[in-house]
Amino acid sequence: MFNQHTGEEAKQLLRPFTLLRDAADLRTGIFTPNERYKRVPGLSPELIAGIPANVIVSITGLKEMIKQGIASLTEEHYRILMHAADMAKYNDWALRQDFEWIRTHVKSAPVPESVTIMNPENVFIEPGARLNYCIINATNGPVYIAKDAEIMEGCLLRGPVAVCSGAVVKMGAKIYGATTIGPYCMAGGEIKNSVLMGYSNKAHDGYLGDAVLGEWCNLGAGTSNSNLKNTAGEITVYNGGEPYAAGIKCGLIMGDYSRSAINTSFNTGTVTGVSCNVFGSGLTPANIPDFSWGLAGNRYREEEAIRDAKNWMALKGRTMSEATEKALRTLYIETLNK
Repeated sequence: MFNQHTGEEAKQLLRPFTLLRDAADLRTGIFTPNERYKRVPGLSPELIAGIPANVIVSITGLKEMIKQGIASLTEEHYRILMHAADMAKYNDWALRQDFEWIRTHVKSAPVPESVTIMNPENVFIEPGARLNYCIINATNGPVYIAKDAEIMEGCLLRGPVAVCSGAVVKMGAKIYGATTIGPYCMAGGEIKNSVLMGYSNKAHDGYLGDAVLGEWCNLGAGTSNSNLKNTAGEITVYNGGEPYAAGIKCGLIMGDYSRSAINTSFNTGTVTGVSCNVFGSGLTPANIPDFSWGLAGNRYREEEAIRDAKNWMALKGRTMSEATEKALRTLYIETLNK
């Protein structure tokens, strides 16, 4: 049915996002796999254990598993993430699958009078969301706006799009499908076919396309990524393991706790590791190793990397857990000689 991958194999396939978390906590669409599992009563730990770590199963597919087992799944029920770039590649599919579950289980709040909507039956707004004087076009895909999310005036959203709990889309932003603005993210400028997993900021003008950002990332004002080579040829992605072909569209892949200076220009298919501070002139290299300080091959000092990560979390009223700090320190030591 699909290739089996152990947790360790999936960790390598989906790096840098699996360096600090399990694959089941990666957000594609509206939910993470673990969040989908919780929405399916009767789904046993044994059934969940049978799902390879790099496979996304829709909620409909999970219900089918309860009835007839994992062997009953067809390709309409799942997608296989062979690389981190696949999270953007399959985000359109995942958004549509998750939206169908939401639409059949929860009642949408009314649309504010000041909001212009095309195809309103394809828009879901949770009570507590704040939006006024924006335009939502759900003709080509659904648009989901979660509780406590805010869509500021002048925003343009074109589905499929999800704006998750606590996220903010800033004034005049242009959000194309298939994009997920994860919990407590800030989104501005132009974003297309991208996943911001949670607590990350792309808050200013600049372009982000066919990209995936982990948690606690921040793109400085004017930061943009290239998602298409000038030759319109195949993009090769270097993530620290074996290089892989990602198709003709692939933007930035950025690990947790990484940041870019203002006006940073990310090259096509750039992989930025965990806890990097990216600054320097010109286009970035194809691979920026974990704990990089700038683009000249220097390394973040351990204590400063931890301190700065905590500072960014404090800006959103969060504190770093002991387990996360331990994981960051362990990763720092592991990457010293690479």
